[in-house]
Amino acid sequence: MMTAASLPFWKMHGTGNDFVVAEAPRVGPASEEGAWPALARAICDRHRGVGGDGLLLVLPSSVADRRMRIFNADGSEAEMCGNGIRCFVRYLLDRGLVEAPDGRVQVETVPGVLTAETRRSGAGDVAGVRVSMGRPAFDPAAIGAALEGPAPVLDLPLAVTPEGGDEVGLTLTLVSMGNPHAVCFLDGSPRAYPVERVGPAVERHPLFARRTNVEFVRVEGRGALEMRVWERGVGETQACGSGACAAVVAARLHDLVDDEVTVRLPGGEITVTWDGEGSVLLDGPAAHVFSAEWPLEGNAG
Repeated sequence: MMTAASLPFWKMHGTGNDFVVAEAPRVGPASEEGAWPALARAICDRHRGVGGDGLLLVLPSSVADRRMRIFNADGSEAEMCGNGIRCFVRYLLDRGLVEAPDGRVQVETVPGVLTAETRRSGAGDVAGVRVSMGRPAFDPAAIGAALEGPAPVLDLPLAVTPEGGDEVGLTLTLVSMGNPHAVCFLDGSPRAYPVERVGPAVERHPLFARRTNVEFVRVEGRGALEMRVWERGVGETQACGSGACAAVVAARLHDLVDDEVTVRLPGGEITVTWDGEGSVLLDGPAAHVFSAEWPLEGNAG
């Protein structure tokens, strides 16, 4: 049980994209709005904390089963996280915070209320979660891009200069999955691409008022993509659910893939389905790693 001095949490991951999941403190200094970014930075620190790509906070909701807030490892707040919401849903079910006899859970997020469906193993455990991520948006304003002209933005030329390096030319497709994404298609494998250098230069380019997530993608065929991702406020991660959705949407807009696509990431595979018009469906695992408590005194401020 949570005390004023400690915060119970679960360490979880979705395809290697890892999170600390906890019920938002209701009392004490850590319950104050301004304390959460500092708590995220401390608890996500991989050398002095638990380690994670982000902190997922469970809060009450008047319109859904629960509300999810996402704080990146740098303390900034994100609007959406596809791998995170799958972990969030499993946490709710495994902790008994939500009763879902039909396997359906509704989660309030910044973009709106999203519905998730769970798959269970023969032993009754949650084996995977499929989330209806909503319709993608293409208006540059929804992506926070300082651009004029029609949507979608499919072949945007952008020049960036990585720190200590030469200028690099890119061609981007812009997609919002409730959070901003810039998708770059590559001829070769992303494994050989300098994501760690180019990613931060794109993320913080002046074109993107709220910064952006960046996906580096190779099309393997009509049903498969290979991808690495540079996440806004985090850096390179093992996987990104909303980024995988954005990559498939971008590839579908270019008529490079069919409706159902396997996205291969460093942390594993997830499946994205989009018919070109409706909601994007994201399907993948959500794993519990361990449970513990985090001392709040001296760590949340």
